[in-house]
Amino acid sequence: MASLEVVRSELADAHKDTRLNLSAVLEGGSLTPEQRWGTAVACAFAARNERLKEAMLNEAKQALGDKATPVIEDARAAASLMAMNNVFYRFRHMVGKESYATKRAGLRMNRLAQVLTNKVDFELVCLAVSAINGCEMCIQSHEKVVLEGGLSEEHVHDAVRIASVIHAAAVGLES
Repeated sequence: MASLEVVRSELADAHKDTRLNLSAVLEGGSLTPEQRWGTAVACAFAARNERLKEAMLNEAKQALGDKATPVIEDARAAASLMAMNNVFYRFRHMVGKESYATKRAGLRMNRLAQVLTNKVDFELVCLAVSAINGCEMCIQSHEKVVLEGGLSEEHVHDAVRIASVIHAAAVGLES
């Protein structure tokens, strides 16, 4: 079982900043532990690095205890749904044709309405994954829902900081 410390130690000296940031973004800040670890786990799934994913899962289980299972399951669902939605909606945005924007998506997304934690936290996690996947439309949509749901720009900022460092760690581990 990989721990976050083991993963950090595997990052070469060229990735020293990522090594330092990996600890810093997962401590403190405006996010609750559930938001922080849900974001970290979902982003590790989105970054597609097995060691990083395993480490984040282990750390989340340790940090959240009895609350870990619903957070992790929502993180899995968010990563999977955003893998689909970010490709689809990024295409719509990038192609820039009204004709595509008026077509029915026809993609099942029931899990968005069936969260195990709470809707706002799930949307925050989806926003962070969408930042990794680079979907402008999804980022804007999720940010709006998150802010309307009572979270602040500071929450959004902290979640995206986690996403950026998780992504950088995955790149560092692969290089």
